[in-house]
Amino acid sequence: MGKIRALCISEKRGTQKHALDRVFFVTEHGMDGDAHAGDWHRQVSLLGLGEIDDFRARGADVDFGAFGENLVAEGFRFKELPIGTRLRVGDVFLEITQIGKECHSHCQIYHQVGDCIMPREGVFARVLHGGWVTVGDELELTTEKIPLDAAVLTASDKGARGEREDRSGAAIREMLTEAGYAVAGHGVVPDEKEEIARELTLWSDRGVALVLTTGGTGFSVRDVTPEATRSVIERETPGIPEAMRALSMQITHRAMLTRAAAGIRKRTLIVNLPGSEKAVRECLGFILSELRHGIEILRGDTGECAR
Repeated sequence: MGKIRALCISEKRGTQKHALDRVFFVTEHGMDGDAHAGDWHRQVSLLGLGEIDDFRARGADVDFGAFGENLVAEGFRFKELPIGTRLRVGDVFLEITQIGKECHSHCQIYHQVGDCIMPREGVFARVLHGGWVTVGDELELTTEKIPLDAAVLTASDKGARGEREDRSGAAIREMLTEAGYAVAGHGVVPDEKEEIARELTLWSDRGVALVLTTGGTGFSVRDVTPEATRSVIERETPGIPEAMRALSMQITHRAMLTRAAAGIRKRTLIVNLPGSEKAVRECLGFILSELRHGIEILRGDTGECAR
């Protein structure tokens, strides 16, 4: 067990990082606002407080962030941890991906004192599950799986105005809880593509395992949930809406008119469900158990699709 002593970012590459009291970690990206975050394996750089204190004892006056580190913690000598080690601080899960690095262009500290500890003491990690981290939070090694969490988003003009009870959203939350999911949050937004896309992005930045939408999948000019979903996902999962349509066709032939979509953004599965409570219970009841296996594959907790 250790403790976070500093959180540092730099908005522009080539500039020294500066310390903040609180930072949001974006899933499969890094620390929000940091220029070195991105779609690669070195999303967050870690350095132990002990290594920094040893360097200071040699007469160097260095602030946190001087070595290009994002996160400083006491109680850890990060380079002694093997690649693949998972660390947890609150909701945030990190996985070590690289130990040390080769410096092609020396940092400001190297030019000042002729040495830098980051290449030999620094460790790099990727963000498996995002969230807020505050200086003083506890950091721990973990072998546990990332908790199974979910969020629910209802797209409805009337619901957003308070003119209609969100019965379908409530039904989804009930079914998720019964299936063992922790419901991380829920909301109601109008049938506006940008607002729906923004909410889906926020939940996937946190790394929530499953985001279920309800409403906005029909033929009305205001039904834009599938378009909003496709605007944020990186990979489609067409089998899920195909399965729901196949089931619903056995109940009503009008099921062919649904335009529901599904797909993956980062480490989050997003699935569109119908707008009515009855149809939600039918469709979600049909797919929910199988979605869990897909999420385990997405999170790297299992690798087999065959039963």
